[in-house]
Amino acid sequence: MTIEKTKNGSALLIALSGRLDTMTAPDLEAELKDGLEGIEELTFDLDKLDYISSAGLRVLLSAQKTMNRQGSMKVQHPNEVIAEIFEVTGFTDILTIE
Repeated sequence: MTIEKTKNGSALLIALSGRLDTMTAPDLEAELKDGLEGIEELTFDLDKLDYISSAGLRVLLSAQKTMNRQGSMKVQHPNEVIAEIFEVTGFTDILTIE
C-alpha cells in the first residue's frame, strides 16, 4: 500500500493505493497517530485502493472517532468493491462517503 499525504493548512488529504489489510493497516495507523494533530478536515481518497479488510476498517473507524472530536472526515472515490464492503459493514452510516 502507498500512502500519499497532502496538507493544506488544517486540512489533510490522504490518498491510498493498493491493499489496506492486516499487513498494511499498522502503517496507516502510525501515520495517523502523529499526523492528525491540528487537523480539522481529514479526507481519504480511495480512488486507487483495491481492497480493504477489517483491519483497514478499524483504522478508518479510529480516525473517524478522532475527527469527531476535532473536526470532520470524509471518504472519497471508493470503487465498487470497497463501496460494497462499506455498505455490508454499516460503514455507510458512520462515514461521510462521496
